[in-house]
Amino acid sequence: MRPTRTIWTSFLLSLGDALLAVRGHPSLGKLRRGVEKESLRITPDGALAVTPHPRSLGSPLTHPHITTDFSESQLELVTGVHDSPEAMLAELTDIHDHVYANVGNQLLWGASMPCRLPADALIPIARYGTSNAGRFKAIYREGLSRRYGRSMQTISGIHYNFSVPDQLLAEIAASRDRPFDTDFVTEAYFALIRNFRRFCWLLVYLFGASPAVSRSFANAENAGLEVWDDDTLYHPYGTSLRMGPLGYRSEAQTSLDISYDSLPRYVATMRGALTRPYPAFEAIGVVVDGVYRQLCASLLQVEAEYYNGAIRPKRPAADGERALDALARRGIEYVEVRCMDLDPFCALGIDSRTCRFLDTFLLFCMLEPSPADDLEQAAQQANLASVVKRGRAPAIELHSATGPRGLASWADELLDSCAAVAAELDAVLGNDGYSQAVEAQRRKVADPAKTPSGRLLASLAERRIPFVEFGLECAQDAGSWFRARTMPVERGRALQAISRASIVDQARVEAEDTEPFDTWLARYLRFDDAASEASPRGDGASS
Repeated sequence: MRPTRTIWTSFLLSLGDALLAVRGHPSLGKLRRGVEKESLRITPDGALAVTPHPRSLGSPLTHPHITTDFSESQLELVTGVHDSPEAMLAELTDIHDHVYANVGNQLLWGASMPCRLPADALIPIARYGTSNAGRFKAIYREGLSRRYGRSMQTISGIHYNFSVPDQLLAEIAASRDRPFDTDFVTEAYFALIRNFRRFCWLLVYLFGASPAVSRSFANAENAGLEVWDDDTLYHPYGTSLRMGPLGYRSEAQTSLDISYDSLPRYVATMRGALTRPYPAFEAIGVVVDGVYRQLCASLLQVEAEYYNGAIRPKRPAADGERALDALARRGIEYVEVRCMDLDPFCALGIDSRTCRFLDTFLLFCMLEPSPADDLEQAAQQANLASVVKRGRAPAIELHSATGPRGLASWADELLDSCAAVAAELDAVLGNDGYSQAVEAQRRKVADPAKTPSGRLLASLAERRIPFVEFGLECAQDAGSWFRARTMPVERGRALQAISRASIVDQARVEAEDTEPFDTWLARYLRFDDAASEASPRGDGASS
């Protein structure tokens, strides 16, 4: 590996200079995005549907658009990559239409915090067949179950995948007198990630929609929440319980210090977490009486188990290739935003205005000066924790590099910067859609009651209903909307064909899989040292 000293000369230009360099570039109108949307299947009365994943939806192992997350009951709907929010949401709508046509009278729960849950042991872990890849996925989930419990895994959200066209990245590189190569692309995405980590509290404030939870959720009673009613607990000024200690957070991971200052440092620190034995997980055992309980006893079984990051660098991995090796070999291709709650007021869980603001915010994070963040991580974590629990509290203050700052004034300043980015996007597209998306967020800063978390609690208060009843009504409204739609015949047939083909694909994978699972797993878990040594530089050194 190259030295880990970091300079990032190319990513300390002012936002104004960065925007001037890309002004009018056609590829500003071709930002690329896709989503992965998680949703629990529920019965008509709002209980978790513990039935197996419907076979008519295809194989969750091989279907490109419909899979499962932790549980058989938890669908994950995946779009392709699109260069407009409308095209992406149209595909997501079609996938929902296909799901509703194949789940009988079941519904999709529309909130991030789960419906009323059964006992932890009754939440079914997802299964993927007998192939090595299928067994791997199931054992990984078994490990999650034993490490953290099953209830936590039923929390759902929207993962927003974002990338910048090569043509735009090339223009940014040229403006910084840098060659357009894998090194530069990786540096640009790490610059985005560092700024995102500084400012992601703003997204949690603006879009957090999980301030309340049912008592049936494991450990809710001991989470420091207040009582709303007999079944509902909440934080009065909370925004997103999903992003706090009650959600996808792991005490075991609090000791991790994952670096986002360069690719070599990221690979090294993440690899440490993937190879470091953890006593509590060693006590579980890996193979007991011939049965796998987890993939390994390391602090992380695989890269995806790192829950404490609101954003991830991503690069598609080949079959049998570790995600970290893929990054080390070929650099970053896109980023995955993981802090977005499902919007229960929207049938799809996300709308085009939110997508446009995310595009704007992420491009701002790439273009804004992006120094090292090693010394800021404690403040970043404290800001996120504050906004999760007290984001809508009057006069709340956060930690900044210059001292305490009021959330509202800091949010307004960030939105001013986002507005400048939005103006450049709108100028290329010939409308004001991005600027309108930014202005919509200003109204939430001016009035916290307009945030999704504020609206959710207001709905509970006005109608005097528990959280689970609110969630069920949202699911019923969304289900009625989808079932009233008529999908074009050809599109419906195409989705049916994809589902059928995925079952055939799973059977083929299982028939061709002759390697013993123990051998396959050992090979998968073994890191490629040569990949790390050959990784794109990504250390920000000026050229």
